[in-house]
Amino acid sequence: MTQYTLRRLLAAIPVVIGVLIVTFALARAIPGEPCTAMLGEKATPEICAAFNAEKGLDKPIYTQFLIYAGEMLRGDFGESIRFKRSVTEILIERLPQTIELGIAALSIAVIVGIPLGIISAVKRNSPADVVTMIGANIGVSMPVFWLGLMLMYIFALVLKDTPFQLPPSGRLSAGVTPIPFYEVYGWAADPETFRGGLFLFISNLYILNSIITFDWTVLSDAIRHLILPALALATIPLAIIARMTRSSMLEVLGQDYVRTARAKGLTQSKVVLKHGFRNALLPIVTIIGLQLGLVLSGAILTETIFGLSGVGRSLYEAITARDYPIIQGFVVVIAVGYVAVNLLVDLSYAVLDPRIQYD
Repeated sequence: MTQYTLRRLLAAIPVVIGVLIVTFALARAIPGEPCTAMLGEKATPEICAAFNAEKGLDKPIYTQFLIYAGEMLRGDFGESIRFKRSVTEILIERLPQTIELGIAALSIAVIVGIPLGIISAVKRNSPADVVTMIGANIGVSMPVFWLGLMLMYIFALVLKDTPFQLPPSGRLSAGVTPIPFYEVYGWAADPETFRGGLFLFISNLYILNSIITFDWTVLSDAIRHLILPALALATIPLAIIARMTRSSMLEVLGQDYVRTARAKGLTQSKVVLKHGFRNALLPIVTIIGLQLGLVLSGAILTETIFGLSGVGRSLYEAITARDYPIIQGFVVVIAVGYVAVNLLVDLSYAVLDPRIQYD
């Protein structure tokens, strides 16, 4: 297991380097340049020349890449052209929102999608199966931006002044302010140190921070604001997981050992869960890992619609403003996270199926 993990980590290095090169090239292939995107009509040739010289954009493209790669090796994502702030600081502020949204959406997709797939497989060709598969096809085909707007209309307007009303945008209600856990417990958080950055990152995970500080007002408000965007983002992954679970379960339930288990007189629940679902887990776990990329890409639209200042919305705004450091830094962080999750998925195979040996 250790040797396999090391090999996978080494193999991930060319992937990250490739992401660096492609992101760097594509960011500069976008029509326009930062000066004109930010200054508009005020962007005269003289002003833009001074602007490019200040930001190092007047250097040859290969020189810019070598400087950027050198900074990345030191863990420095550079400074935002638009905000004139460290990209790392912006990541610490905005990545927690996307993490909360992604975990919530993927949790909904897994908790709802897997049982639906199992029920659909066990009751094949029944009304429950037909309804589930029709719902899954609709879910896959439904655009996130349209579903988000419909959820906002229903739960914020149609159900207004009812117990089912939910906030249509934002992360917290006006007047609700979370207190960072390090302030509650009297700990220092110097942003210039790793520990300080970690403390700031955790405190920006509002749900986790409110649990640590026992602030149930912030916790309930944060969850209420998270429900609609999580539902909108979870729809497509949920449908895909349900269909994959059904397909995998149907294949397993037709095996000889399942028929033998039924012949021995085992209950339906034991046959389905112990002998069926357990052996159908590998493709399901694989598809769940792959859905992370879908969740992160869907977060761009979801965060924009629901007014969340996470990585997705920030990335969209950075592309619009031609803010190269933010584009490059955010994409690299997303790529590294995606590689890490897929590594964890591969390592989980040995736990789920003892017959798999990596070393």
